[in-house]
Amino acid sequence: MAKEIERKYLVLNQKYKNEAIRAIEIAQGYISRDPQRTVRVRTKGESGYLTIKGLTRGCERDEWEFEIPVDDAREMLERVCDGLILSKTRYIVPFGELVWEVDEFNGELEGLTVAEVELPSADYNITALPDFAGREVTGDERYYNSCLAAGVMPPVE
Repeated sequence: MAKEIERKYLVLNQKYKNEAIRAIEIAQGYISRDPQRTVRVRTKGESGYLTIKGLTRGCERDEWEFEIPVDDAREMLERVCDGLILSKTRYIVPFGELVWEVDEFNGELEGLTVAEVELPSADYNITALPDFAGREVTGDERYYNSCLAAGVMPPVE
């Protein structure tokens, strides 16, 4: 079983753009936004993915992700997703020994930018944060992508 272990931060400035090694356009929607078992479909560039996640406990949860044909993913986004289809640009930013993913939301959530970092273990100690990382929002449900799909903008500061 795969585990997702990540911490999430609001972004203070756009310094991440100068440090990014890649930017990827993402569209994602939710077939199920139940916190016990979210089911997400996403296009990431020209690839499609179906992801199932379990309940979040702290900074950790079960996660299974499967690559699917991008045309199937696009059809699912149009036909079976509940709520807002999230549109975002993801910047990949190496910092120290970790790789940060900075999501700049577009459309109805424009103005929200969140940085996530996947960790090797739940007790991993982040010794330094990049300059763009602000207030930690790990565990704050308002910043879960599945909750953002309800179309409610959380505080951005």
